[in-house]
Amino acid sequence: MRPLSEDQIRDSFINTTVREARQVTVPDLDAVRWDDVEYLGWRDPKRDLLSYVVLELDDEAVGIMLRTQPPSPHRRKMMCAWCQDVTIADPAVLYVARRAGAPGRKGGTIGTAICAGFRCSANVRRAPSLTEMSGGSDEEKQYWIDLRIQELRDRSASFVREVARTA
Repeated sequence: MRPLSEDQIRDSFINTTVREARQVTVPDLDAVRWDDVEYLGWRDPKRDLLSYVVLELDDEAVGIMLRTQPPSPHRRKMMCAWCQDVTIADPAVLYVARRAGAPGRKGGTIGTAICAGFRCSANVRRAPSLTEMSGGSDEEKQYWIDLRIQELRDRSASFVREVARTA
């Protein structure tokens, strides 16, 4: 992902009001390893139930605001729909995004399960297990990592496209 400025991030949101975009608490962008992420995702430290994701879609930065529910002791375990990693300790939670444009103003939303800590990019870069590959060559390991990275890009972009769809 290409590096983004705070202004670029605020301008990228497609499902927020101008006021909501101004109120976003942007993370420390100097700490982001831009070459190692397919999207920038973070929880708002000032507003517990709000989170944000910014990714590149057709060479443009596109951001969405997400909401989640307070943690519950009765929450069922879910698999992240984006990275689909089954070996991680970071649980997936349901995030809901208001749709962009008129559908969102009418209350339209869409939801999906995403890693609670937005660690999908790290999850897809982990070394494949022996059950995931037939051999142990470095080329095969890199093939599986590259495949998981591309699938994460495709799944996350598909969700953001669905948020953006106004028809």
